[in-house]
Amino acid sequence: MSTSTKTAPSQTPQQSNAKPGLRKPVFTKVELLKPETSGHTLVAKVLSSNPVLQKGRSVSQHLRQTRISECLIGDETGTILFTARNDQVDLMKLGATVILRNARIDMFKGSMRLAVDKWGRIEVTEPADFEVKEDNNLSLVEYELVNVQEEGGAPLGN
Repeated sequence: MSTSTKTAPSQTPQQSNAKPGLRKPVFTKVELLKPETSGHTLVAKVLSSNPVLQKGRSVSQHLRQTRISECLIGDETGTILFTARNDQVDLMKLGATVILRNARIDMFKGSMRLAVDKWGRIEVTEPADFEVKEDNNLSLVEYELVNVQEEGGAPLGN
């Protein structure tokens, strides 16, 4: 009986450590964002918000209206276009400071776009005290998909 009482308490701390959401967020900067990456948490200011799509069906209340805006956001290291969808559009107001949690980088016509899907979150927060570096727009950098193949195990370029 004494062995069963010893194993029960040791299982409890292991289970509590395994809970999701206990990991502290690691905040990143705009200039560190790379194509096709995800899980980013960052603080940014909204510099502009331009609606690019607004479709709605008035036939049924169950069908949601689709709204998409491209928002230029940035921090002290650079700027990037953020694709805001539906309810996110209302949060991305000009001049607002937002915390983007679990954001990902999507590629659109060879350039990076930041997005937050259903697994992420946008929070409007207190105004940040940094000046946005507007001359480093990562969405203006064009990327090209290149397939790299090695021939016979030799390094490329020889």
